[in-house]
Amino acid sequence: MKKTSLDSAFESSQTKRTYVRQLFATIADRYDLITAVLSYGQDAKWKARLVSLADVRRGERALDLAAGTGDIAFAVAARGAKTIGLDITHRMLQLAQAKSSAASFITGDMTSLPLRSSSFDLVTTGYGLRNVPDLNRAIDEIARVLKPGGRLLSLDFNRPESAIVRSAYLAYLTVIGSTLGWILHRDPDTYRYIPASIRRYPGARGVADRLAARGFDHVTVIPLLFGLMSLHLAERAR
Repeated sequence: MKKTSLDSAFESSQTKRTYVRQLFATIADRYDLITAVLSYGQDAKWKARLVSLADVRRGERALDLAAGTGDIAFAVAARGAKTIGLDITHRMLQLAQAKSSAASFITGDMTSLPLRSSSFDLVTTGYGLRNVPDLNRAIDEIARVLKPGGRLLSLDFNRPESAIVRSAYLAYLTVIGSTLGWILHRDPDTYRYIPASIRRYPGARGVADRLAARGFDHVTVIPLLFGLMSLHLAERAR
């Protein structure tokens, strides 16, 4: 399959879907390293906070979307929930399954979940909503599979509202991403996708507005790293 370029990745939902699938297949074996580097070593701490705020109850059914190599899924499972992790990149899930059998994993698309409606008490995602080709459709699918009153928690980069902060932040990520991409893959575009995706992301407040408009109540945004990252908490309307 011809590789989709970064320049054309955002032309349509389909080109973004193809680009993201190709990108994460490329970086899967270095994914844990990259998330640690780009989060300044804070990734594990942020994920632990997400899981703590999720108020996981033993016996619940939980779904972790964009599960990657399984960090959140395993932490949720450790609290007693029956947990499924889903990711569009099969290689990610192979790496997750090699770590532990505490959760089960399936390859799938967040915009078309192969799961029954109203079947989960909890949905979590780390760095998932920013990468979907159609954010509204992904939110609708999350609402569909959650039970009424079910909880959603999402961790992701934010798009700072201040133009000055945003420009400096994206410039920094572009330089770091280009450098890492060249060192690890001999392709500077590999991690330039992150600032490119943030430029087109509605940001923490925009995501909160979409959640509130698409079937979620009690939507809360918790800023992290001086607002450069954020956690979303929401509850499916009863």
